[in-house]
Amino acid sequence: MLNEEKPLNFIEEIIEEDLRKGTHDGRVLTRFPPEPNGYLHIGHAKSICLNFGLAQRYNGKTNLRFDDTNPVTEETEYVDSIKQDIQWLGFQWAEELYTSDYFETLYTFAIDLINKGLAYVDDSTSEQIAASKGTPTEPGVPTPYRDRSIEENLKLFQEMRDGKYKDGEKVLRVKIDLASPNMHLRDPLLYRIKHAHHHRTGDKWCIYPMYDFAHGQSDSIEKITHSICTLEFIPHRPLYDWLIEKLEIFPSKQYEFARLNMTYTVMSKRKLLQLVNEKYVESWDDPRMPTISGLRRRGYTPASIRNFCERIGVQKRENMIDVGLLEFCIREDLNATAWRRMAVLNPIKLVITNYPDGQTEELIGENNPEVEGGEGSRSIPFSKELWIERDDFMEEPPKKFFRLGPGLSVRLKHAYIVQCHDFIKDEDGNITEVHCTYVPDSKSGEDTSGLKVKGTIHWVSAAHAKEAEVRLYDRLFNEENPASTEDFKASINPNSLQIINKAYIEPDLATAETGKGYQFIRLGYFTLDSKSTEAHLVFNRTVTLKDSWAKEVKKG
Repeated sequence: MLNEEKPLNFIEEIIEEDLRKGTHDGRVLTRFPPEPNGYLHIGHAKSICLNFGLAQRYNGKTNLRFDDTNPVTEETEYVDSIKQDIQWLGFQWAEELYTSDYFETLYTFAIDLINKGLAYVDDSTSEQIAASKGTPTEPGVPTPYRDRSIEENLKLFQEMRDGKYKDGEKVLRVKIDLASPNMHLRDPLLYRIKHAHHHRTGDKWCIYPMYDFAHGQSDSIEKITHSICTLEFIPHRPLYDWLIEKLEIFPSKQYEFARLNMTYTVMSKRKLLQLVNEKYVESWDDPRMPTISGLRRRGYTPASIRNFCERIGVQKRENMIDVGLLEFCIREDLNATAWRRMAVLNPIKLVITNYPDGQTEELIGENNPEVEGGEGSRSIPFSKELWIERDDFMEEPPKKFFRLGPGLSVRLKHAYIVQCHDFIKDEDGNITEVHCTYVPDSKSGEDTSGLKVKGTIHWVSAAHAKEAEVRLYDRLFNEENPASTEDFKASINPNSLQIINKAYIEPDLATAETGKGYQFIRLGYFTLDSKSTEAHLVFNRTVTLKDSWAKEVKKG
């Protein structure tokens, strides 16, 4: 059971009550039922953490069941990506199942409903059916086919299965209540004809169950105890219960929670597919995408996403979560786990004029100062000529500029104190070199100089530096709620990606590992891109060191 100090969410309260009563023989079996028509996003991560987390908490299990009832939009690529994402988040399903596994059983359920006089084949067009359902304030009217005999419905439904009819020519509907205030109970569709190749069943079937029929019955077949859905399925629950009751099958129960809505993000797979197809982003795993694969490629960790989902909790009402909380979670995780390294993104040459020509010195830098023992250390080559950030030098520095300028001194991280005495400009007036002298007895860890300086800057030895492409990712949208705008694509942030073609990195980063986080000192958290090669290193910025957007919001 849960820690008593932490209040239970409403689903945990339901499960604990069921366990107390011995409902379902004390079993807890949840399911995660994605449709394989796109990549999973951060909203799905909330559902994954909830379903798998509840099962773990109460010694239960979770099935992974692919809702593959629409062959037109589904692909094996999506199936594979979904499985990878779930395992990457740290979860493992009890059984890998597919709604298509149950097509024959679902068909027999439909036959049962026909035999009970509860389902009928309708020849009406989709427009005629929509019109016959009425409006929320006016009852529906029966179509001419509602009172067909059981024998005729059985014959027609078999012919639908046999491929005798074209797409849209006939549907199977369930007979409930055309005057119900719940529009979902006004004779909803159970099956439609769709002559399309299915990624698993091939061309065996040309009729496919509607989600509202397949969902609850698949839950029942698997004996799911707690079927957890998002709030939009509340009006569907009476149909879920009605079908289970009429079919007299295992009584799975549906419970609803608020889906994840997050600022500066869209959560619609349809909209995300648009971004991919219309080339606003590189792919489903573009690091600007809110997909789990995109977040992984950007450098987010499974722990940070699980922590985020835990922090936002489980609600009964829709709300908007600040994306800053997700960024806080990854900063918190990477601050404790990311190895520190030095990289220079906007380089200018620094020459230490009193350092011996041709000399190389190996300095030591800890990997992670946040961890006791520093998680070991690495060797950093130091020489006469270094690369520093252009922003760390000013020809006419203002007061409280604790970096380099004429007469100013700083400490070079893990190295020495240097003082600027000169600089060189090109013919266009651009500064090309900064000249300094160093203090030999000011070496970090061995400083006996007695000098105090207020600034520390990072650097990379010019002779030893490796080159890399660095991609600075930012939020994909400028609008807080892009989905609410007339055209969500109009609010795409034109500065969501800045590519630095030639950055200099310390040599140790040439052996960086994909999936590991690195803090580029003073610059942010970065990770090696999954498509990086030994010949062309590419690093992605996961997140800045501080929340720069919060400052902009305050200014606004």
